[in-house]
Amino acid sequence: MTWHLEGFDLSRFVRETLAEDLGDAMPGGGVDVTSASVIPADATFSGTMDTRNAIRVAGLPIAAAFFRALDPEMAVTLLVRDGAEVPAGTDLMHLEGNARAMLTAERSALNTVQHLSGIATLTAAYVTAMDNPACTLLDTRKTIPGLRLLEKYAVRMGGGANHRMGLWDAAMIKDNHVLVAGSVGEAVRRAVASGVREIICEVDRIDQIEPALSAGATRLLLDNMDPATLTEAVALVAGRVPTEASGGITLETIRAKAASGVDYVSVGRITQSAPAADIGLDFTPL
Repeated sequence: MTWHLEGFDLSRFVRETLAEDLGDAMPGGGVDVTSASVIPADATFSGTMDTRNAIRVAGLPIAAAFFRALDPEMAVTLLVRDGAEVPAGTDLMHLEGNARAMLTAERSALNTVQHLSGIATLTAAYVTAMDNPACTLLDTRKTIPGLRLLEKYAVRMGGGANHRMGLWDAAMIKDNHVLVAGSVGEAVRRAVASGVREIICEVDRIDQIEPALSAGATRLLLDNMDPATLTEAVALVAGRVPTEASGGITLETIRAKAASGVDYVSVGRITQSAPAADIGLDFTPL
């Protein structure tokens, strides 16, 4: 089955990433000078991609696309599925094909799998630390420009869920919007009047909750509240709309905040600063 991600152009991503590495737009670019000068054009390799630490896997089908873009006949075998939790030392992918193509695609493929698996692994760690099936871990828009769809895919592979995909699919009223509108209630009323259906309103004080709900907010983002205040806020909302805890949530604090009764906890760190997974690729001449 061909890997597909809605809204994501895999062929374009592979083409542009390889073009960046090969320097297609630079004077004298468009060639892997090392492989072209050292490796015979007809040489073949086998290769095995493996992980050096325990990870949640994400990005293997994308890595495969890099190799196949440079050698359409390359034999690529994915040994695990995206979303799998695997121990250190696990083989992830096996390759056989043109050696130059394999070496040229290697870094782009590894960069992608290391980054996405890092996100999936950190996401899984947060879900485990939260230890609350009734609460859903969400990502944010704190993503690397151009990689949002991939990074949010990796969050799903780690057991989390996606918040807004962008500025287009829901309104999120925050302090600067309130500053211009004059109040939480007025900001929400303006969004309702414009016909927006999904209106997430950030509140950082208990006294902002009722005005936001009365004006028509469809979700409340409870920002930077301690667990006791979150519990009070959830009781006041009383199930009228979903509630979300956000702001400075760590692996050490997420469990207590989720236990307050909120429906969601959002964590920007899982996409913004997840460490890359330690994944390597070893070759053998054929």
